[in-house]
Amino acid sequence: MSLLSVLLNVLWIVFGGLWMAIGWWIAAIIMAITIIGLPWARAAFNIGFYTLLPFGQRAVPRDVYTGREDTGTGAFGTIGNIIWFVLAGWWLALGHLITAIGLAITIIGIPFAWAHLKLAGISLWPIGMMIVPTDDLRPGRVQ
Repeated sequence: MSLLSVLLNVLWIVFGGLWMAIGWWIAAIIMAITIIGLPWARAAFNIGFYTLLPFGQRAVPRDVYTGREDTGTGAFGTIGNIIWFVLAGWWLALGHLITAIGLAITIIGIPFAWAHLKLAGISLWPIGMMIVPTDDLRPGRVQ
């Protein structure tokens, strides 16, 4: 991770990243407690860590990155994402949206607001996404 990414991640944690990561982990714990929600819990924990330290990493569709479909990127993934949206996705997206609006008011907060808006989109449809280091993105693999 570059020095710029480290600096941006530290600022990110201070200006809204920590509390949104905690929100993701709370959703993951609730899903894990239900046992049936374990597939969503795994995705939520992974995206919670991404929410904590987003700079230097990127969320990409798993089938695009690996070049093959799997259970989470096909029809079952779509059904899982619909269930996720109803149970937890909308309120996580709302939290990211509210945080983004608060940060966008200041000029310094605009890059962080943009990151929160990207995370709001992931909040709505997380299954089938994969978090990879930005350095690992090879040309032609993920746009």
